[in-house]
Amino acid sequence: MAILFPMLGMIAWSAVILLILLCQRIPAVLKNWGHLQSAMHSDELRPNLPDRMRYVTDNYNHLFEQPTLFYAVAVYIHLSGHSDPANMVLAWAYVGLRVIHSLIQIAHNNVSWRAAVFALSGFCLLGMIAREVTKVLLT
Repeated sequence: MAILFPMLGMIAWSAVILLILLCQRIPAVLKNWGHLQSAMHSDELRPNLPDRMRYVTDNYNHLFEQPTLFYAVAVYIHLSGHSDPANMVLAWAYVGLRVIHSLIQIAHNNVSWRAAVFALSGFCLLGMIAREVTKVLLT
């Protein structure tokens, strides 16, 4: 069951970013109520958003890309009973690095640092996957 805690951590972090996004967007929606048709598709809205709002929007979208693979791997590890210390370290490292990635993106969006943190989190995820594939191949 332990591997589900980092998964819950990732879910909770996604909720924090959603809250930030809502706090930014609700005032704008209320201010422009009745005149929102030009925002029907987010691609049409994005060029008109201030950078800070775009950073949060982009980060929120990022949290529904690669982390979905993390959720699947965490569930697989849980169901297969492989919540060992190495998977726990990799899972918590992944979550921590994704939090750092978000903070970089929404604070100042330094792409060099963001890319480095993204790569590190990706290696954690790949490590979890490789460990599970190896266990299957060796049994």
